[in-house]
Formats: sequence, C-alpha cells, structure tokens
Amino acid sequence: MSTKSLAFRVLTLLGVLALMLAACGPKPIEAPPATKAPTVTEAPAATEAPANEAQFENFTWWTAGGEAEGLNGMYEVFNALYPGVEIINAAIAGGGGTVAKPVLVTRLAGGDPPDAFQVHVGQEILMYSPEQYIQPLDDLYAEQGWDQIFPQDLLPLLQNNGHYWLVPVNIHRGNVLWYNKQIFEENGLTPPTTFDEFFAICETLQAKGITPYGFGNGGGWEDGFTFESFILGTLGPEGYKSLWAGATPWTDPGVTQALENYWKALGYANTDHAAISWDGAAQLIVEGKAAMFIHGDWTNGYFIAKAFDGFGWAAAPGSVGSFHVISDGFAMPKGIKNPVNAKSWMIVAGSKAGQEAFNPKKGSICARTDCDPNIYSDYLKWSAGDFASNALVPGSDIAGHPQWVTALKDIMVIFAQNGDVAAAQAAMQQACLDAGVCK
Repeated sequence: MSTKSLAFRVLTLLGVLALMLAACGPKPIEAPPATKAPTVTEAPAATEAPANEAQFENFTWWTAGGEAEGLNGMYEVFNALYPGVEIINAAIAGGGGTVAKPVLVTRLAGGDPPDAFQVHVGQEILMYSPEQYIQPLDDLYAEQGWDQIFPQDLLPLLQNNGHYWLVPVNIHRGNVLWYNKQIFEENGLTPPTTFDEFFAICETLQAKGITPYGFGNGGGWEDGFTFESFILGTLGPEGYKSLWAGATPWTDPGVTQALENYWKALGYANTDHAAISWDGAAQLIVEGKAAMFIHGDWTNGYFIAKAFDGFGWAAAPGSVGSFHVISDGFAMPKGIKNPVNAKSWMIVAGSKAGQEAFNPKKGSICARTDCDPNIYSDYLKWSAGDFASNALVPGSDIAGHPQWVTALKDIMVIFAQNGDVAAAQAAMQQACLDAGVCK
C-alpha cells in the first residue's frame, strides 16, 4: 500500500477533526533534550543496558488473546536489540482501557509514571494533561523519519498544538460483522448488508434455537463502542461525521433509528451479555454458541490466538464502503525512571520490524506505509484494501474529547439496561452541549 493512497483516504478524517484539535490543544511547551538511542535497524554496540537503567516499564491494557500475543511480538524485537533490559509488563486487564486509564491518571498525578503507556490516536491524549505530564516527541519524529513514513494526512491526528505526543503502531477497523461460517453454511445464509437483512437472519436462527447475536458488554465500554457501528450503519459516513462535528444534533431521527436498531439487536443476544466482555462474546463464535458478532478487528487477533479459522467477516450492517478507524500508540511521560530505555521502546514501536511483529498477531494493519503485505492474513488483506478505498470515519476516541466520549459510553450502558430512547438522546445532546461542540 503506498503512502499516497493511504494519505488520500485518511484526508476525509481531517475535515471533521481540524477545528476540534485546534480548539482543544494544550499550550505549547518546549521539547526536552533528546537522548540519543540507536535506530531499530542498527543493533547497539553494547549489549547491556546502562547501569542505572536495567529495566523498562510499559503500561497497557493488552491482556486478551491476540493483543497480548502482538505485544509480546514487539517485546521480542525489543529484547533482540536490548537484551540487557528487563521489561516490566504493567498491563491491566479491561477492554478499551476502562480500568487502566484511571490508574494511569493517578500514577501521572502522583509522580509515579510508567516509562511508556498505551493511548489511542486522537484527542484521548488530552485526558493526561500532556503539557504537564507527557514528553513531546518532535525530535524523535525527525530523527527516525516518521514524518515521512506515516501517511502525511495522518500526522495531524498525532499532534496537538503543533507537537507529536505519541507513536502509532496500528490501524484497526471498528465496523466488522464476524460470523461462524459453519452456522451460516448449514442454514444457507450470507452475511447481511443491511439491518433489515441482519434482523431477518436473527429471526431465522432464533426460530431454530440458535443464538443469533453474540454480545458482551460486561467491560463497561462495549455498548458505546458497538453503538458507533449502528450509528454509521444507520446514518452513513457523512451523517456519522456530522454528529461528531456538532452539525447534526443527537436528537436527530437518524440517532433514534440507530438506538432502536441497537435495542432490537440486544433482544437477539445471549442472555448473559452483561456478565461477559468482548472476548467472551468472541468465544461464543469460536464455540458455535452464537452466529454473529459486531465488533472491532482485534477480534481477528483473538480468533488467531485461539487457532480458530471457522470465521467469516463483512462490513457491519449498513456500513459497506465505510471504514471506522481506530489506532493505538504509545506515549512517554515526563519524569520517568528509564528515559533511555523508554526512547528505545518508542523507536521499536514506530519501526517496520516492530509493527510487522505486532500487527498480524494483534489483528490490525501497520500504521507505517512500508510494511510487507504478505505478512497479513486474508482478513487483514481485505481490511487493508478497504482502508485504501473506503470512506474513512473516525472512531470516537479520535473524533471526540475524552470527557464527551466517556459521557456517551456511560449513557449507552444505561440505555442497554432500560432501552429508553428518548432519555438516551436527551442525555447525548446534553453531553455534546457540555463539551462545547453542539450549539
């Protein structure tokens, strides 16, 4: 995939985000003096870490199948280059970082930062007060040439107020419908492209005693995340982006329909969905206990980790031709114990070797434009092709201020319990007003 093609597709994201990023940016701060570290393609002359830096602590929420294997793949690259460094894997379980993020905020404020931490590309960095707690990475970008190897129009999403704050490691797709191929084949089904088709399949399977829709929202974030696919599938890419830009109110009839579709889908889900998280729902597909699952493509990594190949995929209902973009990266706090090792980790995370070791296992495609496409599975090749040709829409972590996104996820948790459409829309609109986006 060429830099030119990726940059062209990512351009659609910027129209929605440019004003948001300018409005929400922190005051500029000076970059600290850079500590020279070898590039990832050059093994260091010495194989031992500095005497005062024998460790490196990395803070993530990657613990489930696929994501843990991907992280370990990147650790292996790091260990090969820096064998004298002990990696402290400070991962905290909880999909989407719902448990990890509050812990990280406390650690930063308390003067006990990890050497590096996972963060979503976009405005999520604002929740960590970057001007106070995070090191800008401008010098590292220039040193490593990342401003030439990441898609040119992706670069503004990595910046706030003119500084780079994180290194992206992947591109994920959020709007994917996963299905058990055996169940579909035995019942003569094809993947639905609309919600009408989706619900017709649900009726057919339910009548045969098969759970149509696998779901897990026990992690507290899955409702809000999955609802984004329902918004996209109901309003289309321009309608979706218009909501996040504040041009379309959350009281719009399209949002009403999306909420009704979401509530209807829950009626076809496994009855224990509130007690399991996303990976528990993915396991239902593996075991043939549910037929369909709408979720991000880290599910692909989960299936790979489970050695399960009986799954198929398609764009989520109503969203054919759209690519719901999510991206993970790493940032480096100020005042860390191991700055040299932390910088070395950032170099590995942004490198071709690191991303090629990480993404096939994680179930994502590289953020870099020069990765070998032959490393990808059939699913990832499909995803990469759609990323280069589909309308790109930003995930909420890219498009929305963290406070706003958190409020919307909390609203959806309540909605999944009571199905009150009017109350949910009123609360969504108020959250948008409180964030200063809706007028």
